[in-house]
Amino acid sequence: MAMRILDAIRNHDSRDGRLFDYTIISLILISIVTLSIETVPGLTKQTMLILRLTEVFITIVFTIEYLLRVAASEKKSRYIFSFYGIVDFIAILPFYLALGFDLRGLRAFRLFRLVRLLKLNRYSHAMDKFGKAVILVKEEVVLFLGATAILLFLSATGIYYFENTAQPENFQSIPHSLWWAVSTLSTVGYGDVYPITIAGKIFTFAILMIGLGIVAVPAGLVASALSEVRRNEKAEAGKDIKNKDTGAV
Repeated sequence: MAMRILDAIRNHDSRDGRLFDYTIISLILISIVTLSIETVPGLTKQTMLILRLTEVFITIVFTIEYLLRVAASEKKSRYIFSFYGIVDFIAILPFYLALGFDLRGLRAFRLFRLVRLLKLNRYSHAMDKFGKAVILVKEEVVLFLGATAILLFLSATGIYYFENTAQPENFQSIPHSLWWAVSTLSTVGYGDVYPITIAGKIFTFAILMIGLGIVAVPAGLVASALSEVRRNEKAEAGKDIKNKDTGAV
């Protein structure tokens, strides 16, 4: 039985492998639903008990899954410190920490349960493509993030010097001005803080034009990388077909 489960983990294309994957996917979705229901006010004690028992059951299953994946790995440390290994560990960590510590005051700690959504990436071919695309353009993304950070700082500095005298309560310092820089460069523009001086408005217009480009760059990088991933997969599929035909001859 144990060997059959280990084979199911290693071989996703087998019947047992697909059944195992669908079970984990279902439990992930149920876990997110229960997390949402827990925030509904006025729940009865019986409902809270059901939600708690459901969470305990799901965490136990995820713990067993984690241990089985460690056992099924040829190089156990490689899985443990891999992206999915860390995600699997963080997905169960809050439950066990809560057993030894009182985390009721740290409500945000429960958000770690949302990490379980990342477990879905393992079972999605589309997300696998997306991951490969990100790896292809990782250097460009790092450069883009660095340039964006510099631009955010320059924007916050510029608007501070233009608006501090007119609006000292909204633009108290460069760190305070970073909120305006983020909302403006991302083209969100909440409208809670905005320039009132002529120079500040002109500066904001320039930043908005730059912000439009900043929003478009990551989408373009990922789109081109996805196209390359698709071409590579087609080329590999063509090679496999050619090799099979050659072997048949």
